[in-house]
Amino acid sequence: MKIKLFTVPNLLTLCNLLSGCVASVLALTGGDLRWVFGCVVLAALFDFFDGFAARLLRSSSPIGKELDSLADMVSFGFAPSAVLFAMYALGGGAYGPWRFAVFVVAAFSALRLAKFNIDENQTKEFIGLPTPACALFFASCGYLVQQGRLSATPEAILLAALAFSFLLVCNVPMFALKFSHYRFAGNEIRYVFLAASLVAICLWGVAAVPFVFIAYIAVSVVRHIVSRRR
Repeated sequence: MKIKLFTVPNLLTLCNLLSGCVASVLALTGGDLRWVFGCVVLAALFDFFDGFAARLLRSSSPIGKELDSLADMVSFGFAPSAVLFAMYALGGGAYGPWRFAVFVVAAFSALRLAKFNIDENQTKEFIGLPTPACALFFASCGYLVQQGRLSATPEAILLAALAFSFLLVCNVPMFALKFSHYRFAGNEIRYVFLAASLVAICLWGVAAVPFVFIAYIAVSVVRHIVSRRR
């Protein structure tokens, strides 16, 4: 079997990977966290378009799936951990061993991605928090902390790392922004969430991003509780 390495989707996935590499290096070397946030956003866009291109060009392949997970591990697993590592220092944390505990996010992101690859129940919605959502949350928080618009103590950073690590591998269904059709009926939660998120970001910019993802988690949890009671 001939393996095609350099397809359009694979090249987009590699761009995702490179964006995550740049974000990680900048975060760990004391770089501007605004650029780190931009790189993570760029990685998320490449992650979206590689799947879109694969469907459009009908060039999905097993190697593309594996490559996508490897790229996501860097961009949405290691990079947010690097941001937390930088935030720990910005928050006044001592340079002791506890600062390395934030890399629990990278470990649980690896578990999340491995689970996703073999779980056939995640075609229409996610089980647990998607890694891009986790990465964008922490990258935006890092941006705001460095700008002095958000304060975070070392204890709060460690607690957030543990909480989001749990969310990555929990069994709570979380709605995916995947449209099988574009009618409002059946996509109510997606359209309302996207519209509200867009309005919030237009009004408050990057400051709204962490709250968008907290709202995403809250809506998914409430939806799960209501469906179980029914």
